[in-house]
Amino acid sequence: MTSSLTRTGPRHLCATVLIAALTFSGAAAHAQDDPGSLPRSFPVATPAAASLPASPALGADIAGLLEHARASNHGFAAQRAETAAARERTDSAGALPDPNVQVELMDFTNQIRGGGTTLVPGRVGETRYRIIQALPGWGKRDLQTRTATAKADQAAAGLDAAWLDLAAAVKNAWLRYYAADREAALARESLALLGGLEEATLARYRQGLVPQQAVLRAQREITTQRIAQVGIEQRRRSAAAALNGILARSPDAPLAAPAEPPALPSALDLPALIARARAANPAIMADERGIEAAQLERERTFADRYPDYSVGLTNNRPRGEDQSWDVMFEVMIPLQQSARRAREREAAQMLTAADARREATASRLDGELGTAWSMFTSAQETRRLIRGTLLPQAQATRDTTRAAFETGRVDFDAVLEAERQLVDTRSSLLQADTEARTALFEIEKLVGDAL
Repeated sequence: MTSSLTRTGPRHLCATVLIAALTFSGAAAHAQDDPGSLPRSFPVATPAAASLPASPALGADIAGLLEHARASNHGFAAQRAETAAARERTDSAGALPDPNVQVELMDFTNQIRGGGTTLVPGRVGETRYRIIQALPGWGKRDLQTRTATAKADQAAAGLDAAWLDLAAAVKNAWLRYYAADREAALARESLALLGGLEEATLARYRQGLVPQQAVLRAQREITTQRIAQVGIEQRRRSAAAALNGILARSPDAPLAAPAEPPALPSALDLPALIARARAANPAIMADERGIEAAQLERERTFADRYPDYSVGLTNNRPRGEDQSWDVMFEVMIPLQQSARRAREREAAQMLTAADARREATASRLDGELGTAWSMFTSAQETRRLIRGTLLPQAQATRDTTRAAFETGRVDFDAVLEAERQLVDTRSSLLQADTEARTALFEIEKLVGDAL
């Protein structure tokens, strides 16, 4: 580098380097100040990334990740299978019990008709073949079917709630990946600007315009930024691994660079959100189906006050005589009053518990919605202030300090501080954007729908 400066001429090189640095920094300063317009970084560093197709690959947006998670996440697959099992139980809940078949050997010692002892049907005194069918009391089968249906609906609502939890986990994991990716882009931009500043400072040092400490300070800042960039890249790889884990993929599976997320809503109405959550949140719907199932279970318990029945048909075959037929009707007498009353009280308490559970869920949702809404509103206000006031001020300060440094009116420390303030401001804007989107994802999960 020293020999190149000597051959080129320090004065000509200083002007060239300063023009290039100012051009690069001016273009970056007048870029769109929203974090969504921050420079994109490259995909997760893997050899396979260069061979990815031109179409958006997995990881570019949330929609593709959600589709993949619905099909591949093992926890959600287990929940889906359990819901299907609950739905299958509705077909068997109201079915009749299996009939019983009896074979009765009368006088198997053959003392009446003479002969030896035997257990062979047809060779004893009389063989009776009987089939018995149990019949639940009137309305009990219908109650059992309706109870099973309510529990299946409760399981289906639970599946919807599980999906919202999984979708929120995917969104938050992608958001961390997105934030780390944009943070890495900011770090690379800052490192490039520091490199240009180092060249300009070195050129001015050759002219005797700045002390050697300024050059050493620039080089120290570049080293510090490179160390910070290592940590940022590590966070980006960790975020990608966590996202792959939710998607049931290998931790080092390639992911596309995250695209720009949709624009955030300008404002949200908290009372409207609470009303939507109470009407559509799957957790509340699951609790309501649980109340319905508890009510039906209580009715079924009360129906145990009435007897069950059995009917039977018997074919009598005396040895050596004509066969005959008998019809049997059996009634179960509900005499165990204390046990039945205890079951009725249990069912009533379960209904009370189900109703309280729904109210507890509604209160929890209200509190969580209020917290998320407050976080979203605060983050949006922070974004507005940074983007509308602080960022333009930092950009203007950086440009003014650069121009003053070129004419020798300020020292290197002032230029470096202005650059650091601009980078910190952009990082704060990215952090506020991330916080707002995290709160929005939480609100969407609680409401049960996208906003």
